[in-house]
Amino acid sequence: WWRKAADQGLAAAQGELGYIYAQGKGVPQDYGEAARWYRKAADQGDSGAQFSLGFKYAQGQEMPQDYAEAARWYRKAADQGHADAQYFLGIMYAQGQGVPQDYGEAHMWLNLAASRASVADQKTFADAREWVAEKMTPEQIAEAQRRAREWKPKSGESKGR
Repeated sequence: WWRKAADQGLAAAQGELGYIYAQGKGVPQDYGEAARWYRKAADQGDSGAQFSLGFKYAQGQEMPQDYAEAARWYRKAADQGHADAQYFLGIMYAQGQGVPQDYGEAHMWLNLAASRASVADQKTFADAREWVAEKMTPEQIAEAQRRAREWKPKSGESKGR
């Protein structure tokens, strides 16, 4: 049923099919097939699929490792309010992976991630934000906090996987 819905262009089904292939749930595990379905959903604005595609680029799963491409996909999902994408994008800015190193940008994304995280992830995300804050001046922190307060999510298709 997922395949039928995905073949008809339903982004949520395409993202779910990507997850099914990535995990090998009822089908042979196939990262290439997972990436193909994630891309279809991501191109339609599915933030979960955008995050998953970014993760695949960051890890180099069945595709060349490409931090710039990972950051691009994380940014699309982060812009929609996907907390995990905000966290990983913040880490990329802190480390200068695929993007210029920018502690202010890192702090803003990590702050947003911590405020939207599941209970299980809140401490990890907040600890990362504090790690970045140690490298910043009080003025830089205040500016990053202001930008986080003023941030508004962009609309997208969904916030699935």
